[in-house]
Amino acid sequence: MPEYYHWNQWLFLKLFQHGLAYRAQAPVVWCPSCQTVLANEQVLNGACERCGTMITRRDLEQWFLKITDYADELIDGLDDLDWPDETVRAQVNWIGRSDGADISFTTRDGDVISVFTTRPDTLFGATFMVLAPEHPLVSKVTTGSHTVEVRDYVDAATRKSELDRVALDPDKTGVFTGGYAINPVNGEALPIWIADYVLMSYGSGAIMAVPAHDERDFAFASKFGIEIRPVIAPPGWDGTPFDQAYIGEGMLVNSGEFNGLGVEAACRAVTQHLKDGGTGDFAVNYRLRDWLISRQRYWGTPIPIVHCDDCGEVPIPEGQLPVLLPRVDQFDVQELRGKSPLEAAEDWVETTCPSCEGPARRETDTLGGF
Repeated sequence: MPEYYHWNQWLFLKLFQHGLAYRAQAPVVWCPSCQTVLANEQVLNGACERCGTMITRRDLEQWFLKITDYADELIDGLDDLDWPDETVRAQVNWIGRSDGADISFTTRDGDVISVFTTRPDTLFGATFMVLAPEHPLVSKVTTGSHTVEVRDYVDAATRKSELDRVALDPDKTGVFTGGYAINPVNGEALPIWIADYVLMSYGSGAIMAVPAHDERDFAFASKFGIEIRPVIAPPGWDGTPFDQAYIGEGMLVNSGEFNGLGVEAACRAVTQHLKDGGTGDFAVNYRLRDWLISRQRYWGTPIPIVHCDDCGEVPIPEGQLPVLLPRVDQFDVQELRGKSPLEAAEDWVETTCPSCEGPARRETDTLGGF
């Protein structure tokens, strides 16, 4: 409906004018048959809900709405709402605001792996690192003898949905890359693994694994024979090995100059130590991510932007709304290779820049939702 398109596009333009709609390269869930991006909820058992084809992941230039700019306001505003407690908790968990530290681990080749953690007090207990299979440094840290195994594991991980990857399955999977990174507090070389329970969509796509004090890390370390080193002593602990991860309060042990500190004091002291040494800092992280709104489909509201070589991304003037879909009688999805079917409507795509009146091309992605 033209009226619907008009106000959908008007709202997009308002967001764009205020810097809240932007285009960026991003890894996406991809259906190779439908040749389009899928939302996580459109993936069922690793397959596209419409055609049943197993999904993959790829990098595409996409449009986003910058909802992360409002993360704190969204949480703080819950105090003024008369909502059920369970609804409020769901919202808080969805936004996922966490206080912690950003820590820099340096590989033997000099690359820096940034890790966000809410538990910098456990840094001395890190015995390995884990990268998400999609992490950009995976290929660089992988040594020759591990290349095939790592590549096969990455391929398998791309066919899983994020929901499947973070499921509470005790049988964790992963492979060693052959690479190592240096722990900034004690200089230890930590083996770098990849595992699909680590996601690029949270933090930096890398974790310092502290198996003595994290249930997932404990299961992983137990399976692969990695050291489990306690650094938080439970009350009355006699030094015996842990038979499960301890996630409660206690005093630091096996932590050098920080031994004897409680968890809260140790979090501050260790982070300050990292900050003073230039290898970390205090940080806030959010589970919430900006909203990917574009799709490579014929149907849907056209995004009211043109691309000009001289002016860049130029919004369509409000007086020219709505931008309507062109008539496309036939197109070959496979020949498009991930581009929108609208690319086939060349007479529609080729247009004039509203700013300089030079040649320009219409945006061919459409809006994926309301």
